[in-house]
Amino acid sequence: MAITSLDAFVASAKQQITLKKTAALGSVAIIPWAVFHLAGQPGAGTLAVGNTTSGIVPTDANDGYPDIINFGEGNKGYLSAIDFSNTVVSRLMLFDTVFSAGAFAYNANVTLSDQPSYSGRMPGGTDFGNTELWLEAVTAHTGNQSIAIGYTNQAGVSGRSTGTVATAVAPTVGRMLRLPLQAGDSGISRIDSVVATGSSAGTFNVHVLRRLWSGRVGTANASEIHDMLRTGLVEVFQDSALRLVVQADSTSTGLPEALIEIANG
Repeated sequence: MAITSLDAFVASAKQQITLKKTAALGSVAIIPWAVFHLAGQPGAGTLAVGNTTSGIVPTDANDGYPDIINFGEGNKGYLSAIDFSNTVVSRLMLFDTVFSAGAFAYNANVTLSDQPSYSGRMPGGTDFGNTELWLEAVTAHTGNQSIAIGYTNQAGVSGRSTGTVATAVAPTVGRMLRLPLQAGDSGISRIDSVVATGSSAGTFNVHVLRRLWSGRVGTANASEIHDMLRTGLVEVFQDSALRLVVQADSTSTGLPEALIEIANG
């Protein structure tokens, strides 16, 4: 089933999920930062993924991700509204964490094997477009890190690569970096290899994230509501691993909060 009319939306079951952080992280302005490991609701997740050989497909059952009530039999879920705020001027981004691997060492040279599929968290089970490749610092690095990720693209073509990407800084805990894909690619269906150079200390995660929403907090402590016309009723799954990423205008991630409504029908 699917919600295909306004009447169906009005009649659909809806649940509200809270993503809220009660601790802030020192950041660098206009740089994305993870807040997954900070206290709040739900409680803090563990930053290090704990698997560098095959990676995992996180779900709402993992610590740090909010619980999503199962949908009705045969129903689809949709992001229908989000009420958001932060104590600092910032951009908030909401993702479904569909694949994670790490924490890799600063000098990692790893070929992954037996990677689990995350096709069940893709619209239609086959649309790997609109997936993004991100790095996340787990421990502070010494020296400027460079990364090359080998992957299979959205169309199932293997042997693709980000090329070597230099961070140009020594990443600190929670700092994130979106990696560019090879020309012509719009998504990732599998991470195949991870090669890191340049640093002499530090660890990091690699994530495949599916972007669900982004909103701008233009005034500290102000809140705004995006309804279904602004969320676009993007599809959400009943085991989605929802996480916020904060890109602040200042040197603190602040205390972001998002009240998320998911409709299913």
